[in-house]
Amino acid sequence: QVQLVESGGGLVQAGGSLRLSCVASGRTFSNYAMGWFRQAPGKEREFEAAYRWTGGTLYADSVKGRFTISRDYAKNTVYLQMNSLKPEDTAVYYCAVNAAAATMAEAWKTWGRGTQVTVSS
Repeated sequence: QVQLVESGGGLVQAGGSLRLSCVASGRTFSNYAMGWFRQAPGKEREFEAAYRWTGGTLYADSVKGRFTISRDYAKNTVYLQMNSLKPEDTAVYYCAVNAAAATMAEAWKTWGRGTQVTVSS
């Protein structure tokens, strides 16, 4: 059974940093894209970053220069380093896996349960 488990969320002050991790299990995902989305209360789930199986990365404009996605193929793990956090970054952050990277949440097939990130002003 495929499972994604996120960790690393928490409460941080504006300007601070957090590093999210997502461990995938149940199969090898070396030929799949892994990505991060977030969803704030009352809003749709939105794309943040993705790591293509070829090694390329994709970012939402709102996080370029602040967030960095990385991946450990041996550990089936993807990370999201978040720097210069802002209160508007507050959301539940979800990890996802898919055959191809896409910015639309509907395109991703497998999801984790999410981890809460709260940025105080």
